[in-house]
Amino acid sequence: MLNKKFSPERQSAFEARFEAQKIAYGPVVFQCVRYAWKRGMLQAIADAGEAGLSVEELAATGQWTPYVLKVVLETCLSAGVVLLSEGRYALDKAGFVVLTDPITQINIDFNHDVCYQALFSLEQTLDQEKPLGLKVFGEWPTIYEGLAQLPEPARSSWFAFDHYYSDTSFPDILPDVFATAPRRVMDIGANTGKFTLAALQANAGIELHLVDLPGQLAVADKHLQEAGLRERATLHPTNLLDKAAALPSNMDVIWMSQFLSCFSEEAIASILERAAAALGPRGQVLIMDTFWDRQRYDIASYCLINTSPYFNNLASGNSKVYESDDYVRLAKAAGLELVTARDGIGYCHSLLRFAKAA
Repeated sequence: MLNKKFSPERQSAFEARFEAQKIAYGPVVFQCVRYAWKRGMLQAIADAGEAGLSVEELAATGQWTPYVLKVVLETCLSAGVVLLSEGRYALDKAGFVVLTDPITQINIDFNHDVCYQALFSLEQTLDQEKPLGLKVFGEWPTIYEGLAQLPEPARSSWFAFDHYYSDTSFPDILPDVFATAPRRVMDIGANTGKFTLAALQANAGIELHLVDLPGQLAVADKHLQEAGLRERATLHPTNLLDKAAALPSNMDVIWMSQFLSCFSEEAIASILERAAAALGPRGQVLIMDTFWDRQRYDIASYCLINTSPYFNNLASGNSKVYESDDYVRLAKAAGLELVTARDGIGYCHSLLRFAKAA
């Protein structure tokens, strides 16, 4: 069994109480830091260097009143985003990260634009295991049916979040995909076609079969045509939640990236059973995902664990970021056995390779 702890060793009761207050005021801190970043307050302070700026100097720009500056910067101070010395604010280390780190900015945008309002319904969503928070955007059974219609900026922030995690991994994994010299490759959960485009451009000898909902495949179709690669791709509009929906057969490689985490264990079991049935004689199933238990650093595990409430509240109501052993167990029940596991791909991905059990 996995043993894991995020609190430091020998944490005092006083220190634990301070951490608990950070939880209690987390939404307040989030919004103030985001405001300071988005409205240019942090950038203005950063531009001043170590000398920093006083509230009066910042107010003199005409962008903020002294009142707003004090409210926002005092919260940023409490979060270690800025520091205060002799009445002047300068950027602290966490503030530098907010200003310069792409994944931090993408996570802030995703949580604000996609998750924040919806999370007010988390209690009811957990009780019913239905994505009740999704109602802030539209009346869809899951977010996936509504992706093409999501309002801005939620739509852009969703895709930026999804693509950043996967795009950093694609260059690393293409040799793994081509290791068995496949000719027929199926991309389940093809989304907008990012992986398909990368694979077709890297290997002229393969054909791709894209499986996803019609809305996502319409976008992938457009991207494939623009890239001049449409003739080597076949689209299969499919609702994978329909257990009767069969997959195209005789595949050499079946690829799934950040896909199974969108579903409940029951649905994953069904998808893996159909994937196993769709394999050719020596075919393999390759699953790349963000397993929180296989991360080298706590920062990645922390981010992944705290993405699970999004899956519950907006995505499907019954999915999450899983432990790798969950996939291995479900794959075994579907007649697949783990061949290899590779970690450290991109930002936080692992690649599990399965073959039909002997």
